[in-house]
Amino acid sequence: MLTRNISIAWRSESGTSAVEYALVAPVFISLIVSTFYFCMGLYMIGSLHYAVEEGARCASVKTLVCSDPSSTIAYTQTHYYGPATTPTFTYANLACGNAVSASVNFVANLGLKTVTIPLSASACFP
Repeated sequence: MLTRNISIAWRSESGTSAVEYALVAPVFISLIVSTFYFCMGLYMIGSLHYAVEEGARCASVKTLVCSDPSSTIAYTQTHYYGPATTPTFTYANLACGNAVSASVNFVANLGLKTVTIPLSASACFP
């Protein structure tokens, strides 16, 4: 009688969808979370490039607004629309013109591992 119940249990398919879900769900959820962080990182680097381009352009064209390095950096910070981290902006007057650069560390918490990615952008406008 006991061998008959075991053979019936092995042929039963009543828990297969739960097992499939347990195998696929962690991979799918980690894929969704990593896609979210990837898109947020792309948005951050795009916003960083936009801010340094606007800062370099302001230093060259809008000389009343961006009259010195501190006002140029303040103007550049107002044009950064990325995530809540605050990038470090620097200004220099180089041979190519007015140069503004920025750097920030993007931290992606992926659950099992935290990844830190250094991002930087620079722009020079004559």
